[in-house]
Amino acid sequence: MQAVILAAGLGTRMKELTKDVPKPLLRSGSETLLEQKLKNLPDAIGEVVIVVGYLGNRIREALGDSRSGRKMTYVVQNELKGTGHALSLCEPVLTDRFLVLMGDDLYRKEDLTELLRHPLAVLAWNLPDDTNGRLWAELIRGEKGELLGIVEKRPGRPGMLINTGAYALDRRFFDHPLEPAGNDTAEFGLPQTIVRMAKKGEEIKIVPASWWKNVTEPGDL
Repeated sequence: MQAVILAAGLGTRMKELTKDVPKPLLRSGSETLLEQKLKNLPDAIGEVVIVVGYLGNRIREALGDSRSGRKMTYVVQNELKGTGHALSLCEPVLTDRFLVLMGDDLYRKEDLTELLRHPLAVLAWNLPDDTNGRLWAELIRGEKGELLGIVEKRPGRPGMLINTGAYALDRRFFDHPLEPAGNDTAEFGLPQTIVRMAKKGEEIKIVPASWWKNVTEPGDL
């Protein structure tokens, strides 16, 4: 099985830290974010497809063609046109089912393994009392625990289900046109396209995470 890691972004919120280093190669403790992410991939993953852009050569140099017995494949996103566009560039190298992860956030192996138990799924975090005053992408859940919608930029509240940016998908994703990210740019959003899939009849399971770390600002490291 394959895992796709979206790692092309500029990481501008990290300020000077990403001037010469791509955000996924920033260190949290003794390891980079990418190293921690690779270590926590499910055992079923045999190939990792990394979408690179900004300072992508640094990521290639750090990981090479294989890592811990897994093949490393690189796809270049020359124009940063959103997460949906980034995943669409991977279509030629994806065979069947695959995991999709953001290049900076950190996940637990057990949660990603549970995610892959479902044909189509999104990993959700139950927001605790400390919401950090940030805005989040809220997941709208149906009676059967399925995804109905995603509402971006919602003020956090305790108990709100939010999107962690981790998905279990398959090639059905490429049957649907990309949806605009809706942020006044020319970007295409992965969450928005997944919601389109749900509205077209695909059942996408919402799977709760036991742990998740959203790495947005320098203090998050």
